[in-house]
Amino acid sequence: MDHSTHHSGTAHGHGATWTTAMRATLHCLTGCAIGEILGMVIGTALMWGNAPTMVLAIALAFVFGYSFTLFAVVRAGVSMKAAVKVALAADTVSIAVMELVDNGIIALVPGAMDAHLSDGLFWYALLGGFAVAFVITTPVNKWMIGRGKGHAVVHAYH
Repeated sequence: MDHSTHHSGTAHGHGATWTTAMRATLHCLTGCAIGEILGMVIGTALMWGNAPTMVLAIALAFVFGYSFTLFAVVRAGVSMKAAVKVALAADTVSIAVMELVDNGIIALVPGAMDAHLSDGLFWYALLGGFAVAFVITTPVNKWMIGRGKGHAVVHAYH
Protein backbone atom coordinates (compact mmCIF):
# COMPACT_ATOMS: atom_id res chain seq x y z
CA MET A 1 0.00 0.00 0.00
CA ASP A 2 1.48 3.35 -0.95
CA HIS A 3 1.58 6.41 1.29
CA SER A 4 -1.37 8.19 -0.36
CA THR A 5 -3.59 5.13 -0.04
CA HIS A 6 -2.55 4.76 3.58
CA HIS A 7 -3.58 8.35 4.28
CA SER A 8 -6.82 8.29 2.34
CA GLY A 9 -7.90 5.23 4.30
CA THR A 10 -7.21 6.80 7.65
CA ALA A 11 -6.77 10.45 8.41
CA HIS A 12 -9.03 11.86 5.71
CA GLY A 13 -12.23 10.32 7.00
CA HIS A 14 -12.84 7.64 4.35
CA GLY A 15 -12.79 4.95 7.01
CA ALA A 16 -9.89 2.99 8.40
CA THR A 17 -8.95 -0.46 7.25
CA TRP A 18 -8.76 -3.35 9.68
CA THR A 19 -5.10 -3.77 8.74
CA THR A 20 -4.34 -0.18 9.77
CA ALA A 21 -6.25 -0.63 13.02
CA MET A 22 -4.46 -3.90 13.78
CA ARG A 23 -1.06 -2.32 13.13
CA ALA A 24 -1.90 0.62 15.41
CA THR A 25 -3.13 -1.76 18.11
CA LEU A 26 -0.06 -3.99 17.79
CA HIS A 27 2.17 -0.89 18.05
CA CYS A 28 0.36 0.15 21.20
CA LEU A 29 0.29 -3.38 22.61
CA THR A 30 4.05 -3.75 22.18
CA GLY A 31 4.79 -0.70 24.33
CA CYS A 32 2.13 -1.64 26.86
CA ALA A 33 3.38 -5.21 27.15
CA ILE A 34 6.98 -4.15 27.68
CA GLY A 35 5.98 -1.65 30.36
CA GLU A 36 3.53 -3.94 32.06
CA ILE A 37 5.85 -6.93 32.19
CA LEU A 38 8.69 -4.75 33.45
CA GLY A 39 6.41 -3.34 36.16
CA MET A 40 5.34 -6.84 37.21
CA VAL A 41 8.94 -8.03 37.32
CA ILE A 42 10.07 -5.01 39.37
CA GLY A 43 7.12 -5.21 41.77
CA THR A 44 7.58 -8.93 42.24
CA ALA A 45 11.36 -8.63 42.70
CA LEU A 46 10.83 -5.95 45.35
CA MET A 47 8.16 -8.16 46.99
CA TRP A 48 5.50 -5.47 46.69
CA GLY A 49 1.86 -6.34 47.11
CA ASN A 50 -0.60 -6.66 44.24
CA ALA A 51 -1.87 -3.07 44.27
CA PRO A 52 1.47 -1.23 44.10
CA THR A 53 2.81 -3.73 41.56
CA MET A 54 -0.24 -3.23 39.35
CA VAL A 55 0.02 0.56 39.66
CA LEU A 56 3.68 0.42 38.61
CA ALA A 57 2.89 -1.96 35.74
CA ILE A 58 0.11 0.27 34.43
CA ALA A 59 2.23 3.42 34.77
CA LEU A 60 5.10 1.78 32.88
CA ALA A 61 2.67 0.51 30.23
CA PHE A 62 1.64 4.12 29.55
CA VAL A 63 5.26 5.33 29.60
CA PHE A 64 6.43 2.70 27.13
CA GLY A 65 3.27 2.93 25.03
CA TYR A 66 3.68 6.69 24.63
CA SER A 67 7.44 6.46 24.13
CA PHE A 68 7.14 4.31 21.00
CA THR A 69 5.07 7.02 19.32
CA LEU A 70 7.03 9.87 20.86
CA PHE A 71 10.39 8.71 19.57
CA ALA A 72 9.03 7.99 16.08
CA VAL A 73 7.52 11.46 15.82
CA VAL A 74 10.67 13.16 17.15
CA ARG A 75 12.72 11.22 14.57
CA ALA A 76 10.42 12.72 11.93
CA GLY A 77 11.67 16.17 12.96
CA VAL A 78 8.91 17.28 15.33
CA SER A 79 9.80 19.22 18.48
CA MET A 80 9.60 17.34 21.77
CA LYS A 81 6.68 19.50 22.96
CA ALA A 82 4.69 18.87 19.78
CA ALA A 83 5.64 15.18 19.82
CA VAL A 84 4.29 14.79 23.36
CA LYS A 85 0.95 16.24 22.22
CA VAL A 86 0.87 13.87 19.25
CA ALA A 87 1.69 10.84 21.43
CA LEU A 88 -0.99 11.77 23.97
CA ALA A 89 -3.57 12.25 21.22
CA ALA A 90 -2.55 9.09 19.40
CA ASP A 91 -2.29 6.62 22.24
CA THR A 92 -4.25 7.61 25.34
CA VAL A 93 -7.54 5.90 24.53
CA SER A 94 -5.85 2.85 23.04
CA ILE A 95 -3.56 2.35 26.03
CA ALA A 96 -6.37 2.98 28.51
CA VAL A 97 -8.68 0.41 26.88
CA MET A 98 -5.83 -2.07 26.60
CA GLU A 99 -4.82 -1.68 30.24
CA LEU A 100 -8.38 -1.86 31.50
CA VAL A 101 -9.03 -5.07 29.59
CA ASP A 102 -5.78 -6.92 30.22
CA ASN A 103 -5.63 -6.01 33.92
CA GLY A 104 -9.31 -6.90 34.25
CA ILE A 105 -8.56 -10.34 32.81
CA ILE A 106 -5.67 -10.83 35.22
CA ALA A 107 -7.85 -9.75 38.14
CA LEU A 108 -10.63 -12.14 37.10
CA VAL A 109 -8.47 -15.25 36.58
CA PRO A 110 -8.55 -17.16 39.87
CA GLY A 111 -5.10 -17.15 41.49
CA ALA A 112 -3.43 -14.99 38.81
CA MET A 113 -2.95 -12.00 41.10
CA ASP A 114 -1.06 -14.15 43.58
CA ALA A 115 0.93 -16.14 41.00
CA HIS A 116 4.67 -15.62 40.84
CA LEU A 117 6.77 -14.92 37.77
CA SER A 118 7.85 -18.55 37.75
CA ASP A 119 4.23 -19.80 37.66
CA GLY A 120 2.64 -20.70 34.34
CA LEU A 121 -0.64 -19.22 35.57
CA PHE A 122 0.96 -15.76 35.77
CA TRP A 123 2.11 -15.90 32.15
CA TYR A 124 -1.06 -17.52 30.80
CA ALA A 125 -3.23 -14.88 32.46
CA LEU A 126 -0.97 -12.05 31.31
CA LEU A 127 -0.66 -13.26 27.72
CA GLY A 128 -4.34 -14.14 27.59
CA GLY A 129 -5.14 -10.65 28.85
CA PHE A 130 -2.98 -9.13 26.11
CA ALA A 131 -4.72 -11.25 23.47
CA VAL A 132 -8.20 -10.25 24.64
CA ALA A 133 -7.09 -6.61 24.92
CA PHE A 134 -5.83 -6.73 21.31
CA VAL A 135 -9.18 -8.10 20.09
CA ILE A 136 -11.18 -5.48 21.99
CA THR A 137 -8.88 -2.51 21.29
CA THR A 138 -8.55 -3.08 17.53
CA PRO A 139 -12.16 -2.01 16.74
CA VAL A 140 -11.75 0.99 19.06
CA ASN A 141 -8.65 2.04 17.12
CA LYS A 142 -10.40 1.43 13.78
CA TRP A 143 -13.26 3.67 14.84
CA MET A 144 -10.90 6.40 16.08
CA ILE A 145 -8.60 6.29 13.04
CA GLY A 146 -11.62 6.47 10.73
CA ARG A 147 -12.55 9.74 12.42
CA GLY A 148 -9.05 11.22 12.21
CA LYS A 149 -8.30 10.51 15.88
CA GLY A 150 -5.94 8.16 17.69
CA HIS A 151 -3.16 6.84 15.50
CA ALA A 152 -4.48 8.85 12.55
CA VAL A 153 -2.71 11.91 14.01
CA VAL A 154 0.63 10.07 13.80
CA HIS A 155 0.24 9.36 10.09
CA ALA A 156 0.94 12.99 9.22
CA TYR A 157 4.51 12.42 10.42
CA HIS A 158 5.27 9.33 8.32
